[in-house]
Amino acid sequence: MALEEPPPCREKEQSYVIRNIKWTSCEDFTVNRGVQQIEDYISTWEVHESWLHCTDFLREEDLEFCKRYHYKTRWSLPTSRKPIPRAIASVHFIIEISEIKPRTFPVEVFFFLESNRLEHRPGKTSFREKWLKDIIESKNNLMESIFF
Repeated sequence: MALEEPPPCREKEQSYVIRNIKWTSCEDFTVNRGVQQIEDYISTWEVHESWLHCTDFLREEDLEFCKRYHYKTRWSLPTSRKPIPRAIASVHFIIEISEIKPRTFPVEVFFFLESNRLEHRPGKTSFREKWLKDIIESKNNLMESIFF
């Protein structure tokens, strides 16, 4: 009696779309435009509508061949039971303006999460809501372990 071989395993192909926006040119960049473009980029992320966020400009940094503009977006999950969340998660954005490349080139943008040093780039990384949840869960666990 010959054994019948199972059909070949076909893994479900998932298509991940990495979204991005058209970033402004170096010559058209302003601090306020940076905030607006970060907000536009964040709107491409697939996060639940209950998340609230706020983006602020932090500082300008002069380097030898570029200027960096630092921003921070704070995320929270307020609820009707706890309208003031116990913890927030921060995503730091850096917009870099090259002083070497032509001024018509787009700005360079990268971001990282507060608990991680990994650098993400728009158009190269697909943002995961789980990253925000993990930061907030970690902070909540820490607060529960501390007694005052």
